Amino acid sequence: MCQEKNCNCKKPYYITTAIAYTSGKPHIGNTYEIVLADSIARFKREQGYDVRFQTGTDEHGQKIELKAQEAGITPQEFVDGVASQIRGIWDLMNTSYDKFIRTTDKDHEAMVQKIFKKLYDQGDIYKGYYEGLYCTPCESFFTESQLVDGKCPDCGREVLPAKEEAYFFKMSKYADRLIEHINTHPEFIQPVARKNEMMNNFLLPGLQDLCVSRTSFTWGIPVSFDPKHVTYVWLDALTNYITGLGYSCDGSHGELYQKYWPADLHLIGKDIIRFHTIYWPIFLMALDVPLPKQVFGHPWLLQSGGKMSKSKGNVLYADTLAEVFGVDAVRYFVLHEMPFDNDGVISWELMVERLNSDLANILGNLVNRTVSMSNKYFGGEVRDGGVCAAEDEDLKAVVLEAVKKAEAKMDELRVADAIGEIFNIFRRCNKYIDETMPWSLAKDEAKKERLAAVLYNLVESISIGASLLESFMPETSAKILAQLNASKRPLCEMGEFGKYPSGGRVTEKPEILFARMEVEKVLEQVEAMQPAEGKADGSEAKEEQGKADGENEPVVDIEAKPEITYDDFARLQFQVGEVVACEAVAKSRKLLCSQVKVGSQVRQIVSGIKAHYTPEEMVGKKVMVVVNLKPAKLAGILSEGMLLCAEDADGNLSLMVPEKAMPAGAEIC
Repeated sequence: MCQEKNCNCKKPYYITTAIAYTSGKPHIGNTYEIVLADSIARFKREQGYDVRFQTGTDEHGQKIELKAQEAGITPQEFVDGVASQIRGIWDLMNTSYDKFIRTTDKDHEAMVQKIFKKLYDQGDIYKGYYEGLYCTPCESFFTESQLVDGKCPDCGREVLPAKEEAYFFKMSKYADRLIEHINTHPEFIQPVARKNEMMNNFLLPGLQDLCVSRTSFTWGIPVSFDPKHVTYVWLDALTNYITGLGYSCDGSHGELYQKYWPADLHLIGKDIIRFHTIYWPIFLMALDVPLPKQVFGHPWLLQSGGKMSKSKGNVLYADTLAEVFGVDAVRYFVLHEMPFDNDGVISWELMVERLNSDLANILGNLVNRTVSMSNKYFGGEVRDGGVCAAEDEDLKAVVLEAVKKAEAKMDELRVADAIGEIFNIFRRCNKYIDETMPWSLAKDEAKKERLAAVLYNLVESISIGASLLESFMPETSAKILAQLNASKRPLCEMGEFGKYPSGGRVTEKPEILFARMEVEKVLEQVEAMQPAEGKADGSEAKEEQGKADGENEPVVDIEAKPEITYDDFARLQFQVGEVVACEAVAKSRKLLCSQVKVGSQVRQIVSGIKAHYTPEEMVGKKVMVVVNLKPAKLAGILSEGMLLCAEDADGNLSLMVPEKAMPAGAEIC
């Protein structure tokens, strides 16, 4: 056990991801979450924690039942195949989970049945009827007013009338208690924008009772005392976080549960924050189980400015990306490009740019030059010549400060910022080479000891940076340390510069860590690997290209309004906003109510765009907002701004969005 002050050795830390739904292969946006969780878990281990890292698959529901029927196999055979594929991708991405739970695991199913019975016996669950218009792909009921053009407001597919006997959970019974918990535990929901969304949109207006069983399909966990019912998705899926540790309704919990619960961190996508911060804590309150310490709703990884979906044909997969760039390059990109609370963007072009600039140039070239110069000037020996200069002290200060800052950023879950601090070490090393000019020192025998000191400082700095990098790029970290013949530095020993043993030897031939790539060749490779989705003859892609090029594009003339002065225009305030939540306005055929983050504030904006956008499409979009418009009520709901749209001659609307990634709050001028 480490004897360092404030060491966390043996202190338990339990981190989970959302369990992946087994309807199909996970795209890179889904995979981002497991890589993010892995980087946090690895870093916590470096800090001395006894980490338990759980992930897995959500395997029940009508959608699975139908997909299995289409494939001509049983639901169990279907989920076995997809779960294996998901686990294979998690393993490909070098994630260090301790348990991969499946909701078809027999011990999980048995405990879910006992949990359902316990909640029913104590009066939290009752039998009733669910009636409405049902969307099978979304497994959700809707009212007539919630539909868009008569179709599902979430996915745009057909809905069918349905009435179904069901069991319901009394959510309102625990709502006040949950509100108090959120108010007294500000760290419970992160980032803060997610907390405001849950409070203002769901908890404070009042909770409806939740359907927790279904009778219209059979692929689920049967209710033990009423077998024609199967347990509905959230009561089944969410409980994996405790069943995976050996929770027991009768109090005879397993050793893992006693050690690791309550969870330190539930890491989930922002689109399922409601289920994890409202449904899940209420279930736990009813079971008299402590609540998790924190739920972090991470942003989305978008491609071409939109959320990835197979229906849109804009999906990227981790295994394809890894085949082109390598696993660690993909890990670096998804972690580095995702801000703390804003969506990130991924594309083949951006991947190539980041690989060339950061991985090949800043990092790979640095290691190669350092190893090569050590071999050229000292036969591979690395020793501290003891001749110091001012730039040495600045280098050491930057390195040691980066260690502190990276750890502080990780404690705040600001993973991208932590990686940025590590790369500051490598950037400073490159600058140090330019300052000291080892090739010039090598020409003067009298400066040999100074040259030795310079190369030692470089090797020591890179050793520290590579050790820090292990949580994010484990294979690359190991390769760098092997080339330097350096041991991985424990985090608690990184506060001191100079631990690389003087007289050590680097490898004789440096390995190229990352080779530079050309965008055109990468795109050719991708095209050969993955033919374009959509129409078989490629006409869909041609149509889109034609639109992009402006071929035969119609124009619209509108009646001119009176001229205004610049002063008139200057009174309007336009800013970039990010839609963090969106719902259809009940009893309105036109209105959507969006929660739009503008800077550090979240504004509620009601817009007549329901016929053109679903709530699901809205969430995550960067939009242009008029922010100083006087608030007004639409359909009884306060609207605090206006979203800007373009309209064609047929009345079709398109939201105005920034051409490039811009932060929420950026001024439009």
